[in-house]
Amino acid sequence: MTLFPLHNQAVVESMAEQNYTTVTEFILIGFTDHPNLVVILFLVFLSFYLITLMGNMGMVLLICLDSRLHTPMYFFLSHLSLLDACYSSVIVPQILVTLVTGRTSISYNSCATQFFFFTVCAGTECFMLSVMAYDRYVAVSNPLLYSSAMTLGTRWGLVAGAYGGGLSGAILRTACTFTLSFCGPNQINFFFCDLPPL
Repeated sequence: MTLFPLHNQAVVESMAEQNYTTVTEFILIGFTDHPNLVVILFLVFLSFYLITLMGNMGMVLLICLDSRLHTPMYFFLSHLSLLDACYSSVIVPQILVTLVTGRTSISYNSCATQFFFFTVCAGTECFMLSVMAYDRYVAVSNPLLYSSAMTLGTRWGLVAGAYGGGLSGAILRTACTFTLSFCGPNQINFFFCDLPPL
């Protein structure tokens, strides 16, 4: 004997389908609600963003142009500066748009994209810092063989490994995060799409 007659079970299933709504956008609530602070925050974020971009891209340009800086340490440092510029470019433009328009919502696909590129930068930076630590270890432990150990091919291989590790980790994290069904509150208590708030 069933608990629900057949027509009542169909009503329950129909109600469950109507109550299940998927999240199509997220609301970023990590910003201030005070309208008098919006202009000040916009100018502060914009100035920090421009300084960060100019500093990091200036570092990359300087290392590329000055032949005295064509050493393994500066090679890795230029890639670290490039990653820092990418970090800022993933997060800050969304903040600036939110401050200018006052629209705190971000679409599901935009959130997934921002999360993916942020995770690529974060993972690659961790691998790059490990590569730089290894480079310093080789330089200190065996200084006479350092130049033969850290050839241009070795450097590019280590950098490619760092980017590959960051990319593969980002694909895995993004796939695992965004295959979940978001059906609850769509508010993110943060200013961009990061894993703990999601």
